[in-house]
Amino acid sequence: MVYSLIRFFGLVLIALPCALATEIHGAGSSFVAPIVWKLGASYTAHTNIKLDYQSVGSGEGIKRIDAQAVDFGASDMPLTQEELNKKGLQQFPLIMGAITPVINIPGVFIAQLKLDGPTLAAVFMGKIRKWDDPMLRKLNPGLSLPNLAVSVIHREDKSGTTFNFTNYLSKVSPDWQNSIGEGLAVNWPVGQGEKGNAGVAAKVKTIPGAIGYVEYAFAMEHQLDYVKLKNMDGFFVRPNAGSTQAAAAGAKWDAANGFYQILTNAPGETSWPIAATTYMLVRKSVKNAEQAKQLLKFFDWAYRTGELPAIYLDYVMLPKQVIEQIRASWSNVLDGDGKVVWSKEGDSRTQMSTEYSGKIARN
Repeated sequence: MVYSLIRFFGLVLIALPCALATEIHGAGSSFVAPIVWKLGASYTAHTNIKLDYQSVGSGEGIKRIDAQAVDFGASDMPLTQEELNKKGLQQFPLIMGAITPVINIPGVFIAQLKLDGPTLAAVFMGKIRKWDDPMLRKLNPGLSLPNLAVSVIHREDKSGTTFNFTNYLSKVSPDWQNSIGEGLAVNWPVGQGEKGNAGVAAKVKTIPGAIGYVEYAFAMEHQLDYVKLKNMDGFFVRPNAGSTQAAAAGAKWDAANGFYQILTNAPGETSWPIAATTYMLVRKSVKNAEQAKQLLKFFDWAYRTGELPAIYLDYVMLPKQVIEQIRASWSNVLDGDGKVVWSKEGDSRTQMSTEYSGKIARN
């Protein structure tokens, strides 16, 4: 009798291979960390599959997925199709958000300070050293600005947030483009570096006169004041979900080029100038098909259930038609025998298996 029971449950476990996949490992973008952690906690509660996501910066995320050290990487800097092919990777966008200049200026509060692109570039180049500089007073004639030193805080790690921020500055300031340029990391002329969006936010919070750049969720979490920024059409706008969505209105997502899209300095009266997208990076050829299937199941879950968490954290979900293109692109993920890992039909069976295995674990 005991032998029969052992044999029965052994057969069940063989029939339910996804039960063996108990943890998904990812690393990369700190920009996207708040929403990934929130979605991961929800996914764990429903499936008993744990998501371990390490917020180590986009550059490290690319490095780890390239080395096959994680199941997925996350980067706010999209890779070109040539780079993806060379590394054997596939990428797809998960979510969009607003990169936000945050400040700690005594007496200046949320959305009171107005900046345009060239002035923001001058601040981060060290050409504006006091908050009562004439350039700043000209943009803010009714605002009382203190005679206080500007303290620039930037990222010290390889960061997709930095890539989008410097990409924007390169578009709006020839001086910046010619002397510093864009990248996951640049040679900052002034300021001090911190790790991650959280590190920049925490440092800005502690230094009067500080300015930094973080994803909007971190500005809210740390209760930081942020600026209004002049967009391409000449309107001063706030960072939020609406202005991020406006910046993405003209995006043309295409699976054929890895959904490559940069949203900075987009046209539109209500567009936020430094909108960004986080891309998930997965391997096109996988050794563990069940692990890869569970990974894609998580992303499917994220797209199906992510709208409310995104609203709560002021991220922006992708349009539904783009999500359908993304799901279709998963047919490029193959196992060692060249078989497609993902299918809607297969996902349905996997979901039932996961729920059943969860019941066994709880009982």
